[in-house]
Amino acid sequence: MEVTIQLASPGKQLELFGPADSHLRLLRQSLDVQITARQSNLIIIGKPENVNRAAEIIDKMEKRLIKYGSLTHADINALLAAQDDSTVTAETSEAITVYSRKKIIEPSTKGQLKYVETMLANDLTFCIGPAGTGKTYLAVAIAVSMLRKKQIRKIILARPAVEAGEKLGFLPGDLQAKVNPYLRPLFDALEDMMDFDQMKKFMELDIIEIIPLAFMRGRTLNEAVIICDEAQNTSPLQMLMVLTRMGHGSKMIITGDITQIDLNIGQESGMIEAFETLRRIKGIGFSELTQKDIVRHRLVQNIVQAYKKRAIAKRLSEK
Repeated sequence: MEVTIQLASPGKQLELFGPADSHLRLLRQSLDVQITARQSNLIIIGKPENVNRAAEIIDKMEKRLIKYGSLTHADINALLAAQDDSTVTAETSEAITVYSRKKIIEPSTKGQLKYVETMLANDLTFCIGPAGTGKTYLAVAIAVSMLRKKQIRKIILARPAVEAGEKLGFLPGDLQAKVNPYLRPLFDALEDMMDFDQMKKFMELDIIEIIPLAFMRGRTLNEAVIICDEAQNTSPLQMLMVLTRMGHGSKMIITGDITQIDLNIGQESGMIEAFETLRRIKGIGFSELTQKDIVRHRLVQNIVQAYKKRAIAKRLSEK
């Protein structure tokens, strides 16, 4: 099947095609189609279903480029990942406004949209899901958006500093240097939503705190968004401590991947216990993201699926 698309904005071909046509190459590899540019047209050749998907994605790429003025590799990957789960359109999702003028954050899949709606509707939200589903990123986006709108006064981002094969005591540096690697993903998410100087200012004023989980003990956090990331690595006592930090006018979001628990063998995960214990309490939201919600590099979805199949096969062979 061959389809010719006339570009809506021929003057934006460089941005649409990407550096050295990298965006088009990604579409070719992911959808198994041939894409050729001729003047202000794109010619797509391949199996009918693949050609139609490629045409839909190119249309969304053009609309995104016109709306936001930029188009990144991550945007293309998000559109590709969302195709199998009925891409969330602008009409059905509400953009999350952050401090970055270059970026408006939107959920890319139905699962992510439901997660965002759950966070907005509840003061306490639990979210589990595999790597790359946007658990942390969307939680930070909601927190930054609420800070920007002055709905809260503070953001607390916390992670348990649990070793994954390397002991903290053997790492060089003081305590701050030792825990920084565990907190780095939270810094990365923030840096995507505001410029460095603004983030630094907020941290100096304690408007934003990025801390190890233990630093929350004994505090009551009012008018804040509290995000506990990697919560699968909390003990039941740590989880109870975190949950009881929430004060008046606050929102708490607990995220984790229960397939990647780094606790000692036999030690129960506080997140799993909380999921089972609090499931029926009104006012607490629960969101479960799946492989379909992965919006990182297209290979991440395949990697997660391969490991899932291996784990199932191993369990069956042990019976």
